[in-house]
Amino acid sequence: MTRLSTFGEALLDPASPVPDGLTGPDGAPAGKRFDVYRNNVAVSLTEALETGFPVIRKLVGEDFFKAMVGIHLRQSPPQTPLLMTYGTAFPTFLEAFPPVTHLPYLADVARLELALREAYHAADCTPLDPARLQDLPTDVLMTTGFIMAPAMRVLCSPHPIHGIWRANTRASAPPPNPQAESVLISRPGFDPMVDPLTPGAVSFCQALQAGTRFGAALEQATGTDPDFDLSATLGLLLTRGAIHSLTES
Repeated sequence: MTRLSTFGEALLDPASPVPDGLTGPDGAPAGKRFDVYRNNVAVSLTEALETGFPVIRKLVGEDFFKAMVGIHLRQSPPQTPLLMTYGTAFPTFLEAFPPVTHLPYLADVARLELALREAYHAADCTPLDPARLQDLPTDVLMTTGFIMAPAMRVLCSPHPIHGIWRANTRASAPPPNPQAESVLISRPGFDPMVDPLTPGAVSFCQALQAGTRFGAALEQATGTDPDFDLSATLGLLLTRGAIHSLTES
């Protein structure tokens, strides 16, 4: 084990001894300085996850959240100096963390919160003017590709992630129904938004995002859901600024 890796492990584990050879400006052992620095690092990473996953924190309670995060940050230290990106491994950690296996929805709620943060920090873009679609002949529209906004995300879960998220972020929200749910995450302005999606809308949005032409995406959506509402889905995508531009063949 290298000296650097030893330092890194000790930095994230309060039970580890102070690495050998650390001295202060006066040449004296820097054990106390290291302990202060180690505590500050742990506090900063914990606060970053508290900011990034407020619903998870609310669901499990503040004390349990802090204890759980203490374990997570030792297993998954930051890979970049940008704290706003820290936490990408947290949903996967929740799936395998034994004390929360009785809460199977927790990981997907964390994925929703992570997607919201990613959408917030995604690149800006000018949304498509709805008039562009209205002006296209039907035969041209069918072979047109859609460039989706960088902030757009589609998330699917066997759990009621939208209902759980909404119930824990809005005071007047109804309790979630025990059912599978999918959501569109977008950023029409400065703040990301979450909207529920039907199975057909999921298929349509994912196909467009993958570069599938409009006609083929529509065929996939109606194959998934014969009652797919194209007007409602297009209206949602346009209202939420989820479509950036078109690519006509």
